[in-house]
Amino acid sequence: MSNPTAKNPKRLRQLLMTGGAGLAAVTVAVYGIWGGNGNSGTAETCQIAQSMAESVQPHVGGEVAAFIPATSPLDLSTLAFKQADGSDATMADFSGKTVLLNLWATWCAPCRKEMPALDTLQSEMGGEDFEVVAVNVDRGGTEKPEAFLSEINVENLSLRHDGSNKIITDLRKLAKAPGLPTTILIGPDGCEAGTMFGPAEWASKEAKALITSALQAVKPQG
Repeated sequence: MSNPTAKNPKRLRQLLMTGGAGLAAVTVAVYGIWGGNGNSGTAETCQIAQSMAESVQPHVGGEVAAFIPATSPLDLSTLAFKQADGSDATMADFSGKTVLLNLWATWCAPCRKEMPALDTLQSEMGGEDFEVVAVNVDRGGTEKPEAFLSEINVENLSLRHDGSNKIITDLRKLAKAPGLPTTILIGPDGCEAGTMFGPAEWASKEAKALITSALQAVKPQG
């Protein structure tokens, strides 16, 4: 049987070009998964956060029903902000401690509403192994967030701040923090164990059970 493409050089060139385009598409797809922000290189470094994510899964519900346990934990140790005293800090400074990172602003009504619950959570569960790290992202200085926290009598949360909003930009590059509030549970390895987009009642029994489960996942078994 004759080969029609052998007698039609133009048709043969079209097929080769189509095949090349398909190969290029596959290459791009693979790079999208394994390159850039694919985060494949964190599989080993984020094992603790992965264990935490699996541990908290049964506790997702009620007041924390929108919490999303990480399936491929992201290394968030380079996220940066200012401490209460104005010094520079990154999540790497909290190595060895489980952190509930909350991003908020004074103009964000849901953020303002959930702040007392975060303060209570820090009061009741904060310590050597766990801390609520609330980072304000109001543009400019700290005058407005300081006044707000004073107004609602927050006593247990330190005012962390990022007036440049770089922390938001960095998270959006990873498909995180599409809006405020955003709250991320970060393991002692600096990796994401799970994320909540939107507000939650963080002083609720469901939230405390979720945090407790995460902490238990990293304790030595004996």
